[in-house]
Amino acid sequence: MASQSDIEMLDGGRLLPLAEDFYTVQGEGFHTGRAAYFIRLGGCDVGCVWCDAKYAWNPALFTPVPVENIVARIEACGARTAVITGGEPLLYPLDCLTRRLAERGIEVLLETSGSHPFSGRFDWVCLSPKRKRPPLDEAFGRADELKVVVEHPDDFEWAETNAARVGTGCRLSLQPEWSVAERIMPAVVEYVKAHPRWHISLQTHKYMNIP
Repeated sequence: MASQSDIEMLDGGRLLPLAEDFYTVQGEGFHTGRAAYFIRLGGCDVGCVWCDAKYAWNPALFTPVPVENIVARIEACGARTAVITGGEPLLYPLDCLTRRLAERGIEVLLETSGSHPFSGRFDWVCLSPKRKRPPLDEAFGRADELKVVVEHPDDFEWAETNAARVGTGCRLSLQPEWSVAERIMPAVVEYVKAHPRWHISLQTHKYMNIP
């Protein structure tokens, strides 16, 4: 979690370091194909080498923005679903943002590594565990979806280790890492055929050339 001084600077979550926000179509995971407004917060202490949002890692690059401004832009475009992502969004107190969204009838989805304590209210939590900073215990109980990025064959074992800790109703997804997707895809396909409780998540937004 952010330090107490950071939270005070952000007025307890009434301000957040917004890297970017935009209306698009969700490209991966369970909600693929749904129109959604993305709220990308700056700041990440996980640092995956294959991350496609490295520009959002340093929170000092992003001036804190009032939550009300973000919510107003969502309302203006007519979005009914918001995705809070990063970076790692749980670095910050999210109660204010998620409360404002819920008050306006906007569905709130979270994408997180689960490496920091939860704050806020969510309609759907996508947990994407990372080896460098594994999820906290509470994250497994909050996950509606477990999405594991597969870069190497040994990532299947990592996926099963995490799957053993989520609830029985949690959807399980394997997502080929984009830069090696052509190479790793056959192994992912064969794994899902042999272990049908898993689904394949593709980064369809990259095929569609949208954010």
